[in-house]
Amino acid sequence: MSGALLYALTGGVLFAMGLAGMILQKHLLRRILAFNILGSGSFLALIGLGQRGGPPDPVPQAMVLTGIVVAVCATALALALARRLLSLTGTMSLPGDEDVTD
Repeated sequence: MSGALLYALTGGVLFAMGLAGMILQKHLLRRILAFNILGSGSFLALIGLGQRGGPPDPVPQAMVLTGIVVAVCATALALALARRLLSLTGTMSLPGDEDVTD
């Protein structure tokens, strides 16, 4: 098994774990963490698929680097909105979800 295939498979597993966390978790902070795991899995899969067959392809590497910057900004925005939701409603769950204790 090559290193690139191992990266791609690990990325797929992380993506599946993050997707399951996004669907199954009701607590907003856990959903944000699951979103980060999902993104990390997609980055790892892109890097793994970009390294197969010879020298590494710079396009997936550039996409992953840009994606990391966007993911950090999206996480900061999500955490700011979650904090605002907590101050307004007193719970860390979205409207329509069952109540989650803090």
